[in-house]
Amino acid sequence: MNLLLDTHVALWAIADSPRLSAAARALIEAPRNTVWVSAVSVWEIAIKHSLGRGDMPISGAQALTFFEQAGYRMLSIEPEHAAAVEGLAAHHADPFDRLLVAQALSEPLRLLTHDATVARYSDTISLI
Repeated sequence: MNLLLDTHVALWAIADSPRLSAAARALIEAPRNTVWVSAVSVWEIAIKHSLGRGDMPISGAQALTFFEQAGYRMLSIEPEHAAAVEGLAAHHADPFDRLLVAQALSEPLRLLTHDATVARYSDTISLI
């Protein structure tokens, strides 16, 4: 299965956070699954870190290094992903989340999230 990690799920995974559910951890660690992290997440981390937000303790460059060391595949932002945002319902206002949803639906990838609002977009989005 191809999994796309929402930004917070990706950060919890590389930090081995107790906030990551056992179910999510099992999916991420399953050898048969390919785990993807989007350039959207690296961009989100970089922006929030540069703003000095306390909830983003690592930089985008550090996150990218950690994601690569974990063996995650990196998903680029394609024009088709950006265009797909237009067709999404207005469930969520966060542009990062909307672009992650558009990527997941376009590719297709199973998006793992802890955000119930993001999960409203499709049954291919797993609330963990």
